[in-house]
Amino acid sequence: MRLLYIVPKIKNAGGVARVLSIKANYFVEHFNYEVHILSQNEENDLPFYNFNSEIIFHNMILNGNAFQFLKSYQKQVNQTIQEIKPDVILVADNGLKAFVFPFIVKTKSPIVFEVHGSKFIEEKAQKTDFISKSIQKIKYRFKDFSVRKFTKIVALSEESQNEWKAKNVIVIPNPSWIKTQNTSSLKNKKVICVARNSYEKGLDRLIVIWEKVIGIHPDWVLEIYTDEVDSLNTIVVDLGMTSNINIFSFVKNIEEKYLESSIYAMTSRTEGFPMVLLEAMASGLPCIAFDCPTGPRSIIKNNENGFLIPDNNFEKYAEKISYLIEKEELRIMFRKNAKQTSENYSVEKIMEKWKQFFEEL
Repeated sequence: MRLLYIVPKIKNAGGVARVLSIKANYFVEHFNYEVHILSQNEENDLPFYNFNSEIIFHNMILNGNAFQFLKSYQKQVNQTIQEIKPDVILVADNGLKAFVFPFIVKTKSPIVFEVHGSKFIEEKAQKTDFISKSIQKIKYRFKDFSVRKFTKIVALSEESQNEWKAKNVIVIPNPSWIKTQNTSSLKNKKVICVARNSYEKGLDRLIVIWEKVIGIHPDWVLEIYTDEVDSLNTIVVDLGMTSNINIFSFVKNIEEKYLESSIYAMTSRTEGFPMVLLEAMASGLPCIAFDCPTGPRSIIKNNENGFLIPDNNFEKYAEKISYLIEKEELRIMFRKNAKQTSENYSVEKIMEKWKQFFEEL
């Protein structure tokens, strides 16, 4: 089986790169598949995550205006497909160009759209005037039309599946890659978050909430692992919160950081199927997140392994973090349930689903 993944970025520290490294390695090491990954503008970059040496990376150079960008994308994608002749093509991209893909490629191979975000993902706050709303509606309708042109859509949860309302959708969740018998002691006065500093991930919301929390619990610290340390640090300094928030760059040994923490906090505006929640739960951390359109509710069972907060309710979020801080026995109960949740998504179970999917495609 020869697979070709087409992604915007594969060598960064993002969640998509993380999950594709896990799956691609497994395809090569356990199923003996041949795996190719085509990404854009990463020719001289080294991968953040570990990839098997047999995985073959390809790079396309994309720049210029929208027309030049798309024309170059079409040419280089088709060229790569002709060279590789894959049995299956998998598109793992949240951008609009992913939805143009079925219309610009020349291939008889099955094309799979691998969903890693909400249909309604946005990179910035949306304007509310009539023209902006109209453009948004057109964009979402185009997405709905386009996904029907893929051979199959693989969504990460039932909520994501329902967003697309297409007949060619199946559900295969992300795997939980952390394998450890160790769990956090839940003794450290530390809350952790791992996320890109983007509008989608909502770190701006987390900082506002944390300001409320430390008014009650000034001895607790929030640690954020992210990609834009300087810009977040500027906000923290301006708010006078340097003793209660620590900002770090992404690290490869993130499992160690989970074990040193006592609560995981997520404030995303939209999600796909958050790997970080599975990672945190594998380490025994109670998790708290906004109940955004898709993602967290597929993993967090409210009052069982964490808390789901009505979206945008900052007061309730701060209240529930404070409650977890004050109730160690509740954190211990959530730890046990969180660990059990993560085991439902073991790499072996999820990858068997992928193998079956390819065999039936």
